Amino acid sequence: MTRPPQLPDLALPPGRRVYFASDFHLGAPDAARSRERERRIVRWLDAAARDAAAIYLLGDIFDFWFEYRHAIPRGFTRLQGKLAELTDAGIPVTFFTGNHDMWMFDYFTQELNIPVLRHPVSQRIGGHQFHIGHGDGLGPGDHTYKLLKKVFASPLAQWLFARLHPNLGIGVATYWSRHSRLQNGAADARYFGEDEWLLTYCREVQARFPHEYYVFGHRHLPLNVEVAPGSRYINLGEWVNYCTYGVYDGDTLALLEYEDGSGQ
Repeated sequence: MTRPPQLPDLALPPGRRVYFASDFHLGAPDAARSRERERRIVRWLDAAARDAAAIYLLGDIFDFWFEYRHAIPRGFTRLQGKLAELTDAGIPVTFFTGNHDMWMFDYFTQELNIPVLRHPVSQRIGGHQFHIGHGDGLGPGDHTYKLLKKVFASPLAQWLFARLHPNLGIGVATYWSRHSRLQNGAADARYFGEDEWLLTYCREVQARFPHEYYVFGHRHLPLNVEVAPGSRYINLGEWVNYCTYGVYDGDTLALLEYEDGSGQ
C-alpha cells in the first residue's frame, strides 16, 4: 500500500468548524422529491456557513452526472447557486466524485471554484490527521464493481458516451443509475460488523499510515466505529432517509442529523 496523497494542512481558527456530507443523490427518485431534498440541503448549507472554515462533499451528490463539453444535466440550480455563494464568500468547498457522479470534469472547478478530487486523500485539519474520500471500490470484495469502475473511468468510455446526444445519454444513464441504487437498498441498511469493507480498508491504512479520522460516504449507513485506539471511521450516511453529516470543531468529529429550524 502506498502513502495516500496529502493535501496541505488546514488551520482551524477559533470558533470555526469543518463540515462533511455525502450521498445527496439529487435527481432520485423523481424531480419533485429531489427538489424538496435540494431545498433542505441548501438550508443546511446556510446554517453551516455561519461558522464553516471549510465544507467537504464526499460524492454521489447527484444520482447521475455527466458533463458534455457544452451541456450538463438539467436542474440542481439551487445547490449550484448556493455553492457559488459560499465560495464567493471565501468558504472553501471540496468535491469528491462518487460512483454516481464520477463523470464530473472541470465544470465545478471553472464555474464554482470548487476542486474535484477522484481518490481518497489525507489532510491535517486542525490538530488531527484525516483520511477522506467517497469510499467506493475500497477494501476487499466487490470485484465486479471495481472492474466496472475501471471501465467507466477510462477516457475511451467517456469519449464514447459523449458521442450520444444528451437527450438519449442522460436519459438512459439516469434510469440505470436509479435502478442500480434501488437494487442495493437492502444491503445499504445492513451493518456487516468486522466484515465492513471500508472498515477493513481503514485498518489496513491505519497499520502503516495512522490517522485519527477516516471519513467516507457511499455506504448510506451512518456509522461511527473504532478503527484502533484513538482512531475512528465515520460514514456520513445519506440524505434520502437520514440527513446526516459530520462536523469537526477542532477537538472531535461528531456525526449529526440535520433538522430544519435547529440551526445545525
